[in-house]
Amino acid sequence: MDFQLPELGEGIYEAELVEWRVKPGDQVQPGQSLAEVLTDKATMDVPSPFAGQIDKLHVDPGNEMKVGQVVLSYTSEAVIESAADDAVDPDTEVERIQPTESHEVVQRSPEKAETETPHHVTATTGVQAAPAVRRMARGLAIDLAAVPGSGPDGRVLINDMTEFIRSSRHTGARSHDGPAREARTRVHADQKPDAPEELKPGTRVKFRGVRRKIARHMVEAKQKIPHFGYVDQCDVTQLVQVRESLKDSYPEVKLTFLPFMVQAAVAALKEYPLVNSRLDERANEIVLHDHYHIGIATDTPLGLIVPVVRHADHKNLIDLAGEIQRLTSAARSGMLAAGDLRGSTFTVTSIGSIGGLFTTPIINHPEVGIMGIGKRFTQPSIDVAGNVHARDMVYLSYSFDHRVVDGAIAARFSNAVIQQLENPTHPSLAT
Repeated sequence: MDFQLPELGEGIYEAELVEWRVKPGDQVQPGQSLAEVLTDKATMDVPSPFAGQIDKLHVDPGNEMKVGQVVLSYTSEAVIESAADDAVDPDTEVERIQPTESHEVVQRSPEKAETETPHHVTATTGVQAAPAVRRMARGLAIDLAAVPGSGPDGRVLINDMTEFIRSSRHTGARSHDGPAREARTRVHADQKPDAPEELKPGTRVKFRGVRRKIARHMVEAKQKIPHFGYVDQCDVTQLVQVRESLKDSYPEVKLTFLPFMVQAAVAALKEYPLVNSRLDERANEIVLHDHYHIGIATDTPLGLIVPVVRHADHKNLIDLAGEIQRLTSAARSGMLAAGDLRGSTFTVTSIGSIGGLFTTPIINHPEVGIMGIGKRFTQPSIDVAGNVHARDMVYLSYSFDHRVVDGAIAARFSNAVIQQLENPTHPSLAT
């Protein structure tokens, strides 16, 4: 029998095979991870909807797969058992099934068999899901009505099934791919950004995985969006003092300057909603978002990943710091959920911790703006009395989509960000 790559998510029609979790000859059970795939820079497991034996793998790691493409062949458990029964010696079989004084044949009623079934499936009428997802649900004995759908109008996608299986395992449900999940964590944790065994002068490396996804996304952004840049400097002397005064009060989070920057950006986005939008080219409309989902550009062993702080305007400073810490840690360990990488309306990228005064960031399409944060430096400043003071400064560098945002709006938006950063609130930290 053939197994086709199922629907993986909204608007996802292909994925790259990262690695197989199985090999020919392996016996698999429903729910066991068959493969790890990469979509939109997010990795996810593809669970098995069947029980049986793997016969052949049709795709090599690093290759692209289309939804609906046959990726492996298998023999179902029922066929294997049937073949085994056919191979039993007839005399032995007759002797085995004959009742004896010490063994009685028990025939269970359908009702009793139903109650002894370890998994219960209820009707899924009205649940939106692709045929492949429905087949998988039947194979895993999962009630689709119990699976929260992340697709349009609650449509259940393959990654919803994966998350549901994981959450069920955490609550004590059966688990078949515990070692595979550990392997997934280990695979990503062992990869270093500058691994000398992979990047040797005079050699070639495969252009695949996250690196290839990043490249495609960057090329699309540069081809579609007429970028223009804007740079300004910001006095963060008071901000440095506020951060220092708060660090000891909230030891449970790593309070960097980034949550302050995100909070300031959200305030400016509310003041200038055009920057928190996207261009719908097909409808010839500018879509002004009524939510503030901020992408956080993150350097990881696999490359640039942009997890999303959702509803950043509903979080206070400490909540922002905690969520940024959670997302960036998950990104670096390769354990982000697919939903953590989608839906951003504006992106913030910080090079300050590494170095560099300013940058010329590429817009995270289909957004219309991105803000870059440079390293903090000390600069002399002369007050009205002629006294010289040392001030902590940082450059803020932006890129905007000139189809939507003009230079004047860009300058005013930057001024609003600077106004927030140069006049930080102490712990009003509220939204």
